[in-house]
Amino acid sequence: MLEKLFAYRYWILFGIFALWMLFFDSNNAFYRYSIAQDVSALEDARDAYSKQISDLRRQRTELFGNQVNLEKFAREKYMMKKDNEDLFVVVQDTVKTED
Repeated sequence: MLEKLFAYRYWILFGIFALWMLFFDSNNAFYRYSIAQDVSALEDARDAYSKQISDLRRQRTELFGNQVNLEKFAREKYMMKKDNEDLFVVVQDTVKTED
């Protein structure tokens, strides 16, 4: 019996090594899988942020490239006005009252 085990010693050692690497090592298969998922999520976030940055750069170019667009942005976003103008802000009441 011992001679048969001795004949398969390399396969037995390989099996023990594989079990150790899959389950007991600090870099086991489950840890590697979770790290791969994290990397994938971070790469997706990087792509989304890159797209958002390119959109913001395009908007900045459009905004500062034209004086009319700059005035429109200042009026809409920051409610700025010229010296000889009056500014009226219309706020719609969205709360419904029950009678």
